[in-house]
Amino acid sequence: MLAALSVLESVTRTELISSRHFPPPTKIFSTLARELGSATLWSDLANTLGGWALGLALAFAIAVPLGIVVGSSALLHRLLALPIEFLRPIPSVALVPLVVLVYGTGFQSKLFLVVFACLWPLLIQTIYGVQDTDPVAMDTARSFGLGRTERLVLVTLPGAVPYIATGLRISSSVALMLAVTAELVIGSAGLGRSINLAGEGGAVELMYALIVVIGVTGWALNSVFARIERRVLHWHVSVRRLEHAR
Repeated sequence: MLAALSVLESVTRTELISSRHFPPPTKIFSTLARELGSATLWSDLANTLGGWALGLALAFAIAVPLGIVVGSSALLHRLLALPIEFLRPIPSVALVPLVVLVYGTGFQSKLFLVVFACLWPLLIQTIYGVQDTDPVAMDTARSFGLGRTERLVLVTLPGAVPYIATGLRISSSVALMLAVTAELVIGSAGLGRSINLAGEGGAVELMYALIVVIGVTGWALNSVFARIERRVLHWHVSVRRLEHAR
């Protein structure tokens, strides 16, 4: 990382890459250090993370129960497979004109786009997790006289948790990307809008500094989710293999 930054510093200082379009990293980080003391940066970050958190929570609340129901019923899965596969590839950005028409350019539009984008990884992973239930474990539960609800809670859900955790980690990154995208395209309050304003105002160092903030935020969120996943799933074979590999 330091070597790459040193190379970038050299090529921008010598104008091999125009410093007008890509300032030296030292200028970017000095601008970032200055902005860390600004209330505006923290307010923008809070707005972006607010859309990220609420959108991810709503997507989880919708997708996981729906995925459990759909994954538990072969008939329902067949009926809903076509609508799911039709809606899933639609980029959230393609819905921006419709969303702006319905909700305007405020927080609700950003929230809708985040929820729509996060819904599909969580839903698909939950369906796969439910359908991948160990048939031997399910037959054993039946032989012990466990009812449908008990089998769901004691057998199906524990087996689906690793899939749901993976879907949640993927959706976390998607939620951040869509929150920033909504701010860039629609103009909702947050880091994305500030990046637009900085670019339009010629504050290139500030623009790149805010991009660095988004990158660091995404890395931090992914690290937190990965750590939580390892702790919650310490019993799962995939986590045990990863720990042994280390």
